[in-house]
Amino acid sequence: MNVGLSAELQNEDGGDSATRATEGLSNVIGYHLRIAQEASFAAYERRVGDTHIWPGWYSLLRIIHDNPGINQTELSIAAGRDKSTLTASLRELGKAGLVEKTRDNSDRRNIRLSLSQDGEKHLAELETHALAHDAEIDRIVGSDQRTIFLDILKRLASELTRQS
Repeated sequence: MNVGLSAELQNEDGGDSATRATEGLSNVIGYHLRIAQEASFAAYERRVGDTHIWPGWYSLLRIIHDNPGINQTELSIAAGRDKSTLTASLRELGKAGLVEKTRDNSDRRNIRLSLSQDGEKHLAELETHALAHDAEIDRIVGSDQRTIFLDILKRLASELTRQS
């Protein structure tokens, strides 16, 4: 059964009319990308458990860890997220004590980001879960198809971003 659909879409015999409800989308790639992303986030969230860390924060923590002193604009570009969404996430990461903000000495308007000690600990824990989650996706996609799958996703993101 498609969990995202209401109980009204289920047949009395336990069957699933979700297929009928989404029949017009059966060959729409964008729809299936969104469904796959939501399923992936939900699976990662279940794996991580109750850490009060949104799955999308893993990538932000990873980018900041790999680029200490990165500013919000650079992080926005690297993460492929708009600045308004990113601002809210950074606020929450700051409240959680995972990200530290410091003013750039050469331009006081510029804020530099780095991980706190707690941020580094959380990232290490999330990294373990991310590797296990990737292994599960490899199982589903097929480890022999991983490179092709990643190349297609990267090409989609690159080309569609370039068009906007």
